[in-house]
Amino acid sequence: MLTLDNSTEEVTTGGDASDSGQTWAASPVDRGGLNEATSHGPRSTSSISSGSSRQSLDGGCSSSGLRATLPPTGPGKLMEELAGQFHHGVAVGRINPSVVATTSDSSSFRSHVGTPRLRRTPGAAGTHPAQTPLTDHTAVVEGRGLARGEIGMASLNLKCPELVLCQFADTGTYAKVITKIHILVPLEILMPDTASEKGKGTKLFKLITENFPCVAFTAIQRKYFNERKGLEYIQQLCAPEFGTVLMEVQAKYYCLAAAAALLKYLEFIQNSVYAAKSLKVSFKGSEQTTMIDSASATNLELVVNNRDHRSEHSLLGVLNHTKTPGGARRLRSNILEPLVDVDTINIRLDAVHELLQDEDLFFGLKNAIGHFLDIDQLLSVLVQIPKQETVQVAEAKITHVIQLKHTLDLVPRLRMVLKNCNTALLKAYSTSLEDTRFDLILEQIKTVINDDTTYLKGSLNMRTQKCYAVRPNVNEFLDIARRAYTEIVDDIAGLVNQMGEKYGFPMRTSFSTARGFFIQMKLEGVVLPGGNLPPEFIKVSKLKNNYGFTTADLMKMNDRCDEALREIFHISYVVICQLLSTVHEHIHCLYKLSDAVSMLDMLLSLANACTISDYVRPEFTDTLAIKQGRHPILERMAGQQPVSNNSYISEGSNFVIITGPNMSGKSTYLKQVALCQIMAQIGSFVPADYASFRVADQIFTRIGVDDDFETNSSTFMLEMKEISYIIHNASDRSLIIIDELGRGTGAEEGIGLCHSVCEFLLGLKAFTLFATHFLELCQLESLYPNVENQHMEVQHTRSVDTDDESVVYTYLLSRGCSEERHYGLRAAEMTALPSSLIQEAKIIASNVSQQLLAKHHSDPETQRQRAVYHLATRLLQAARNSRLDPDSLRMYLKGLRKQYEAELQAAGQPESMDTEEE
Repeated sequence: MLTLDNSTEEVTTGGDASDSGQTWAASPVDRGGLNEATSHGPRSTSSISSGSSRQSLDGGCSSSGLRATLPPTGPGKLMEELAGQFHHGVAVGRINPSVVATTSDSSSFRSHVGTPRLRRTPGAAGTHPAQTPLTDHTAVVEGRGLARGEIGMASLNLKCPELVLCQFADTGTYAKVITKIHILVPLEILMPDTASEKGKGTKLFKLITENFPCVAFTAIQRKYFNERKGLEYIQQLCAPEFGTVLMEVQAKYYCLAAAAALLKYLEFIQNSVYAAKSLKVSFKGSEQTTMIDSASATNLELVVNNRDHRSEHSLLGVLNHTKTPGGARRLRSNILEPLVDVDTINIRLDAVHELLQDEDLFFGLKNAIGHFLDIDQLLSVLVQIPKQETVQVAEAKITHVIQLKHTLDLVPRLRMVLKNCNTALLKAYSTSLEDTRFDLILEQIKTVINDDTTYLKGSLNMRTQKCYAVRPNVNEFLDIARRAYTEIVDDIAGLVNQMGEKYGFPMRTSFSTARGFFIQMKLEGVVLPGGNLPPEFIKVSKLKNNYGFTTADLMKMNDRCDEALREIFHISYVVICQLLSTVHEHIHCLYKLSDAVSMLDMLLSLANACTISDYVRPEFTDTLAIKQGRHPILERMAGQQPVSNNSYISEGSNFVIITGPNMSGKSTYLKQVALCQIMAQIGSFVPADYASFRVADQIFTRIGVDDDFETNSSTFMLEMKEISYIIHNASDRSLIIIDELGRGTGAEEGIGLCHSVCEFLLGLKAFTLFATHFLELCQLESLYPNVENQHMEVQHTRSVDTDDESVVYTYLLSRGCSEERHYGLRAAEMTALPSSLIQEAKIIASNVSQQLLAKHHSDPETQRQRAVYHLATRLLQAARNSRLDPDSLRMYLKGLRKQYEAELQAAGQPESMDTEEE
């Protein structure tokens, strides 16, 4: 019988002689110490300990429990206040969507990887945890002839058994393909050999190789891109639960062709095949989510901080409080591809709200989710059938069955936590967990596997679990092998005790994966004869005052021990393969579990973020209105409390020009609006007192003025490429952020370009925020009624002692054009430039300004038309969204009339509206 006592330790660190270890006192007969009660869940990605979580949550909560900030007054009233600040009136309320109960939220689970980039930035391949590849392999094929531009893609991660198929029509810039690959971040891209150098390289091939120079590229013979074979593969491998995908893809020839080549290639390099009816196959079109191009994802720092890739100062870092790898992947995927369906978003918001209101549900779910392993990775290895059987394969398969049992043991606890939930999404996941197959598989596993076998941390613990996983009396040869193993381990313990008695040293048995069993000794009050260890101790390692060593006899025993283990693993593998063959037909319920756990983990993470900062639930209307909005990343930085600002963009004033000095906060404000929009569309609360958004189908940004040496592009060329991309792809439902356009060329050319770009974008109904230093662009407000000028305020202070003037940045956004002139020279004064040089520059700049700057006054008729336009758009908004009672609505309309008359009077045409009051 195994009789190792508390002196046996496991060494898990790099140094074998480390004193830190884990006591192993397990017996094959009495293994109560290894039951579920003492097991700890696996370390989860970006996890917070329960204690620290509770502390941080309590710190950010009111005494009444976990509660998010809700508007103190009606939403219609708040939006009126916002509109009033910018001389607009609006009466908007929340439209109550019909709650749709679905069994799963329409979202993909994708891995947490690096920021997608339209152009590669230096140092992009860092070691940030978010840069783990999502898909090991992606196959891409393009139609030929008349079908050129029709793209088929298939991607598969060997650690997640989901085959993702895409097919879409792309433009000549192939922006969708590049963005999609940036989100997937594959290790290897497969394309037909006819598209590569053999075919002199198509435009798509050249673009992919330019944008992804660090990704391996493999050319596959065109004959393997066979849509008929692809359909056969999917019919053969697709799990029954996902059989409806066949209806979606049977006419999608290009994604089927890509799937055929990908699966054939994986079978070749992986030396294994997927079991029949075992894969999750999904088809994802490009219209189900908001498209954020790779440059915008980089500019907004959605998943990786641009300055330090290991920093958590990104939107993902702010929102990521997930406990499982699947939850982190899903959160990242949603940030890069937010939802566009308002009903689905509101269902998520309802679930987050319930988690914030019900403290027991929040902490119960958090504790239940934290013990889950990576279910996707577990599923992937369970459905693969290796072509060769080795000791490593056998040992791994035993581990996977133990992990499967551990995972299924957690389902009843999760089911119990969700039992009394109220919102549609949580109810749907609660219902999905009632699937009887979970209990059926667990019962079948328990007929072969010991009840107290569970997943534990530490290689020695897991070695013991694997050794004694299969029940006794299931296989006679296995019982004999285990008795032999136990005797050898007893002999090792006896040998170490004998050595300790022989030399009078305080020796103990330790274990590490690399060395097996070895002897460890701490030199406290021990005097070595002659200052050296006895010569029979070999392979000595020393760390501080700890010695680690072995002997020739112990090494022989280790070899016998390994041989016995190999025999145990081989016989256990045969038994477990028989078990898996019986449970395999039910294994697909784990896809349902994976979906539930990852989504619940993401919802918990979003709720957790609300408790750390003061967030509010967003609404979805036809207006972007944010009261006291804050930058979510700046807010989380230590010692930074960002200035909050109001935002208001409607169909009637959908183009906002923002001016202000350098360092006044224009770029930060622009990013803040875009980040809040993305947070709202993934189902998160947002950092504001009140927030309303119009769903954006695309988000574009043009930020930054860096040269790109890798593509030999100057600052100006980069600006032109990015603005060209926006002009070719923007739609009426887009959100466009442009910061500093035309700075890379002369002032006259820059103003001309900005003016023409603005006039083009004014023809769209897209919401546009345009920050510029060209004050001449402010004249657009007098030409177009849907343009609005805003500026960042600054204050001037003069020192009493030195009479020097200094600038104080308030970071507050106000109505109107910036009155500041020559603020570039003020910024230069803060450097070490000589004062005489600055003074001369001021004189020259003042003379040039007087010659070139002529104020543009609009004629009265233009101002009258502008007043009529504003009145019409405000009345239209009130008709669409108002939830005001009749008296409040009457007061609001009176206010609109007064404002209209005031605008007419300012235009020099005093007239009143002939209306009768009711």
